[in-house]
Amino acid sequence: MYENMEEKSIQTCRICLLEIVETEQCYFLSNNKLMLQFKLLNLLPEIDLNITPNPIACNRCMVTIEEIYEFKQLCIQTETTVRNLRKQHVINKELHVDNIKAEPSNLQIVSNDYLKINKNMPICMEKPLEEQYYCYNCNFNTNKKTILSRHLISMSHLKGHIRKHTDEKPFKCNLCDYCSNQMGGLKTHMRKHTGEKPFKCNICDYCSSQLGNLNTHMRKHTGEKPFKCNICDYCTISMSHLKGHMRKHTSNKLFKCNICDYSSIYLGNLNMHMRKHTGEKRFKCNICDYSSIYLGNLNTHVLKHTGEKPFKCNICDFCCNMKSDLKRRMCTHTGEKSYKCNICDYCTISMSHLKVHILKHTGEKLFKCDICDYCSNQMRCLKTHMRKHTGEKPFKCNICDYCSSQLGNLNTHMRKHTGEKPFKCNICDYCSSQLGNFNTHMRKHTGEKPFKCNICDYCCITKLDLKRHMCTHTGEKSFKCNICDYCCITKSSLKIHMRKHTGEKPL
Repeated sequence: MYENMEEKSIQTCRICLLEIVETEQCYFLSNNKLMLQFKLLNLLPEIDLNITPNPIACNRCMVTIEEIYEFKQLCIQTETTVRNLRKQHVINKELHVDNIKAEPSNLQIVSNDYLKINKNMPICMEKPLEEQYYCYNCNFNTNKKTILSRHLISMSHLKGHIRKHTDEKPFKCNLCDYCSNQMGGLKTHMRKHTGEKPFKCNICDYCSSQLGNLNTHMRKHTGEKPFKCNICDYCTISMSHLKGHMRKHTSNKLFKCNICDYSSIYLGNLNMHMRKHTGEKRFKCNICDYSSIYLGNLNTHVLKHTGEKPFKCNICDFCCNMKSDLKRRMCTHTGEKSYKCNICDYCTISMSHLKVHILKHTGEKLFKCDICDYCSNQMRCLKTHMRKHTGEKPFKCNICDYCSSQLGNLNTHMRKHTGEKPFKCNICDYCSSQLGNFNTHMRKHTGEKPFKCNICDYCCITKLDLKRHMCTHTGEKSFKCNICDYCCITKSSLKIHMRKHTGEKPL
């Protein structure tokens, strides 16, 4: 367990401060010896191991520390046993110990079942033995009262277990609706009301209201992972984590939503999902009105106020406040597109993008407007659409009066002020501030005409051209003069007509 060494030079024990002779075994107290440090700090919490570099301890001190640590653990176990015995009065009431009494043993006749094993034993006892103590709840008897006490405690545990099957919960909290099938469960619950956390870590500031939680926490310091998966190499510090992991192998999702089809292998995930139905957003920003159902989302939001961007690309200067954004950025360098559609050749760097794409195949549009017939396969599209009804335009230009219902429109507008035209053609000198215009221009080089008329053979490179063409079939003339009866199918034709009324001459 401990690392030993033999030093030629004389060194000093960090604990007893005595010199260690050359041939004596000694032990390093380095930072990676967490269990050794844990036992030492448990005995001497005031000791500072950072005062001297590479501190060591002599064999005598280490043996003493081991003995004291084992003794303290034995004391804790004994204290638990004594505490259980103090509960005897409560247990006796519960198990009707009034039915326990002593009778002379000469009245006891050995049962026939016992005679089947011991053929030579006489049917009746020839001479009286010591007093026998009985449990009238079962056939148990003994000549020692301490053994009967242990039996009663085990019976109490059995009764607590039976209540799990009967769903009986006799122990009730007088402050809330909580109830339990065991007194210990109620005592642990009461600490939530009192705020008491008696179980404290002697290495860090962690404290808990439950001993089991402290034991699990200590494994983080020791590195111990006793719970191992028998299918893969996964190991963890708690049984609950292992149970959740095993469901990945069985695909068993025990926790199901009673409102929609959602299910999960973890109860915590189901609890967070239910907040979507209830609308509860318990995590709130203390700077603005933002609130979220997820703590992670709130932490990311707070970074917008602080301006902090902790996630940095090690290839370029890109940095961001979300790990997922950095991951997507790295994919642009590697060209990796991990998420692939199993229907077509589409692949992407984001799971969310793939989910939206899949809806194109299914035709499913879950998000519907409750005012008009609009529906979409994305929640963000529905939110943007709703602003048409409300007239909300939250994205405002800080240079002019322009405002928009969409952030993308504002970004495009800002390029008019900056003169930026990031979309450049690699064939000719064309450049544009809008991606849509750039895509339309590229079709002139490729000859692609994706917009086709379903009545005749006409096809074109823009949706607007197709819309104008369709008016020739329908006879619709959407653009009307507000002075005379003139109407036409294009806005440009109406502008030319209006010059007749205004007398304006074209440049």
